[in-house]
Amino acid sequence: MNSKEKPKQFLEMHGKAIIIHTLDLFEDHPEIDGIVIACVGDYIDYLKKLLVKFHITKVVDVVPGGETGQMSIYNGLAAASKHYPGDSIVLVHDGVRPLIDKQTITDNIAKVKECGSAITTAPTVETFVVINDHYSVSHVPDRESSKLAKAPQSFILSDILAVHNQAQKDGITNAIDSCTLMKNYGKNLCLVDGPVENIKITTKMDYFIFRAIFEARENTQIL
Repeated sequence: MNSKEKPKQFLEMHGKAIIIHTLDLFEDHPEIDGIVIACVGDYIDYLKKLLVKFHITKVVDVVPGGETGQMSIYNGLAAASKHYPGDSIVLVHDGVRPLIDKQTITDNIAKVKECGSAITTAPTVETFVVINDHYSVSHVPDRESSKLAKAPQSFILSDILAVHNQAQKDGITNAIDSCTLMKNYGKNLCLVDGPVENIKITTKMDYFIFRAIFEARENTQIL
């Protein structure tokens, strides 16, 4: 993103930080009982002020993030386990994914109840290739049998926390995401179809895409 002033989740869109746009989705969902946030340590106080300003009331804990994404998730899960029983459903989501919708959250919760996990996905609308060490194509996967893994990624709290604990015992601290970690330990993963626009705002282009979609929705050009 090349933002020098603040982390990308605190960049603003129409007067509201990206993370607040994301939190609004969970705050307004009737099946979400509580929210735990893993936050950049130096911005915890700033975030807490934003939570008050924008009336985000479901946050039960804000904890420091870890050195990796995996460890940030672990910190959040460990905090959640202090507030909720092990059989609770937990949705792991990125603060910079504000373009999901109510139905995606509902479908994640329902899928976990059905089969124990829910990985939000999107169709592969373009061909992608697998390359080898020589930077040449080794395999072209069939798009019909491929999906893009996104978020939320949802589980039973005790299941995902147990896998995180085992991973740390095995010296794994930088898994790319929760579904990768769960799959590596042989856990069953079920899919939920999410919106194509469910992007993670990582680059300048992502930010501009978010702005275009947000403003189009505000103008009711896209529902």
